[in-house]
Amino acid sequence: MRGIRLVTVAALVATIWPVTPFDAAAAAAAPAPAPSRADGNASCNLPQGFQGTIPEPWAQQRLTFRRVWPLTRGGGVTVAVIDSGADTAHPMLAGRIAAFTDLTGTEKRDCAGHGTGVAALIAGRDLRAAGTPVSGVAPDAELVIVKQQNTEHDETGGDRLPGAIRKAVDSGADVINVSIAAGDSPEMREAVQYAQRRDAVVVAAAGNAGDTTREATPAYPAAHAGVISVASLGEDGRRVQSSGLRTRVDVAAPGKDIVIPWPGGGYNPQAQGTSYAAAYVSGVAALVRARHPELRQDQVVRRILETADGNAGAGTGRGMVNPVQAVTAVLPDEAVTLRGGPPGAEFAEPAPTDKRTRNIAIGVAAGTAALAALTVLGGVVIPLGRRRGWRPGKADLATRRDEDEPIVTGTLG
Repeated sequence: MRGIRLVTVAALVATIWPVTPFDAAAAAAAPAPAPSRADGNASCNLPQGFQGTIPEPWAQQRLTFRRVWPLTRGGGVTVAVIDSGADTAHPMLAGRIAAFTDLTGTEKRDCAGHGTGVAALIAGRDLRAAGTPVSGVAPDAELVIVKQQNTEHDETGGDRLPGAIRKAVDSGADVINVSIAAGDSPEMREAVQYAQRRDAVVVAAAGNAGDTTREATPAYPAAHAGVISVASLGEDGRRVQSSGLRTRVDVAAPGKDIVIPWPGGGYNPQAQGTSYAAAYVSGVAALVRARHPELRQDQVVRRILETADGNAGAGTGRGMVNPVQAVTAVLPDEAVTLRGGPPGAEFAEPAPTDKRTRNIAIGVAAGTAALAALTVLGGVVIPLGRRRGWRPGKADLATRRDEDEPIVTGTLG
């Protein structure tokens, strides 16, 4: 029933959440009455978020990041989100934001909807207990918001980006998410290098200049060395058509039909773009940094790349990010050829899984399974719905990983 419910939700909101080829939460949506809640976002004239029942997002089911929560939920790690601001009162973000810096002079709010979604995918609250099956990848990580642009297409935003990166670093960020594509400049290069020298992992969207455009300019800062450049994949395991082909790509993550919280309340269940793919990877980086605080930023980058699921075609880099392997794999000390590289590349042997990590996860999974069995025997019917299996693209590079499966070592390429 889960797939049917997802289609139903999409059908119900199609008139107010049109799917657009660019990276916008719902920039083309028809105007609607502002949310009734009196907050700073009410004057932005944004359409109202979808208020109905939302099934568990396919991206959460695919990434299964909750399997590592017994080990780490990102606590002690600070993630800076350079974007359009955030709705600090949304249930996914209330109490989650440690600092909010506005570089635009347009107040501490989100009039694009973009930054709210990105921040929540990284470290939003787990709302399952409240009846909404959504959560950020690293819900215990600390969020720092740096508002670098006020609207989706702020012409002056690119000029503020280098300063925003420096501000994020000076705010103590361990991970910096840049879901913005800008041009290159000496200031941009220096800002990225400043972040790396200060041991911050920089994750950036590869942009949306895909098959439908002729743009020849790479997206920055994603194209800079040492930055994790992220492409977007759909539920079918293939690169989303709009995902950038003009920028080098390191890894990919879900970036189509993404459920994100919306300013003023509610959700947008049809968000699309490499911005949201980058957010998932930033969440994974936060989990890795929390679990392995001894690692330098370049070692965190290497770990995320080497444990990805494997190349899924042009523009997908090492393939889908793998949160479980990124957190638990034991990598050899010596340098190795990255798994999941382009066709013909030499592959290293799969990295073994940390046995302590695996045993803890197995115990948690076993306890969950036993409780479920007792519930069924007691005659209580729990409508869990059918899990959606993962369908990879042209190559059979990934298999389904159910949420309650124990952590096991799998092939990386």
